[in-house]
Amino acid sequence: MPTTMKGPALFLAQFAGDAAPFNSLEVITKWAAGLGYKGVQIPTFDARLFDLDKAADSQTYCDEVKGICADAGVEITELSTHLQGQLVAVNPAYDDVFDAFAPASVRGNPRARQEWAVDQVSKTARVSRRFGLDTSVSFTGSLAFPYLYPWPQRPEGLIDEAFAELARRWKPILDVYDENGVDIGYEIHPGEDVFDGATYEMFLDALDGHTRARINYDPSHFLLQQMDYLAFIDIYHERICAYHVKDAEFNPDGRQGVYSGYQPWLNRAGRFRSLGDGQVDFAGIFSKLAQYGYNSWAVLEWECCLKSPEQGAAEGAPFIAQHIIETTDKAFDDFAGGETDMGAIRKMLGIQ
Repeated sequence: MPTTMKGPALFLAQFAGDAAPFNSLEVITKWAAGLGYKGVQIPTFDARLFDLDKAADSQTYCDEVKGICADAGVEITELSTHLQGQLVAVNPAYDDVFDAFAPASVRGNPRARQEWAVDQVSKTARVSRRFGLDTSVSFTGSLAFPYLYPWPQRPEGLIDEAFAELARRWKPILDVYDENGVDIGYEIHPGEDVFDGATYEMFLDALDGHTRARINYDPSHFLLQQMDYLAFIDIYHERICAYHVKDAEFNPDGRQGVYSGYQPWLNRAGRFRSLGDGQVDFAGIFSKLAQYGYNSWAVLEWECCLKSPEQGAAEGAPFIAQHIIETTDKAFDDFAGGETDMGAIRKMLGIQ
């Protein structure tokens, strides 16, 4: 049955900084509320806004965080472990790059880094429950992505083993989430092993269909891959538990296409854009999600190669609010309404 989703909400990760109003949870939530946002998605990896370890040890601290948000006039939508989730599975080719996501104490030590990441993501299940949240959002990490394009030809079994290992790493974490009644909405994203519907199905198969392995729907990544992001909702709507409202554009030419030729963001054929400046059909997306009964949050994840974050955030709240569909339980031409007894129905059909 169609339902009305919640929003607008804002993912705080792209806005956190060292200067006010972006340098503490108290001031950034007031800033977000002042722009019209009703919810905030909190990154658990930014100590300026949130202390995950403290939250795991203290209900009092969690209550304080909830109070800060409530005083500002916003709700907590989800906790994000995107960076820690990335570190659950890292191909050695990416070790140096992804070390920056980890604390200094585990850099240069892939095993210690992974153990830290698993602990962080697992804690977030318990902390989400402390907040009364049913959903969190994350990345899967990547073991196979360096072998995306089959040249040279991949050794037989390489991809199967990569997904088997990915599942071995995530299954115990997902069990912790199940124990706490919380879903993980994986953001399906190039650079992760799970970057489209086919790879999500491979991951799910390796997990034996784990009920907590769900989807954070973000159409921008699908547009840049030239996928049918509306049909994706038709196929996977039962698994979508979170929604990043993010725009993008794809303008191929005679020099570059999907891979964008190693160009900087400004010069890429595929670019992230502020809401309304790109090519994503948000009217279609909001309609599809309403049709399938999505009733969680619409969260702006802002990125743009041209527009300032302040302008993007200010424009994002009314954009989302205007697209949220206040659903009805009766079609406009449903004149009969109400219930009709079976006798009347049989008479209408000419049944004796």
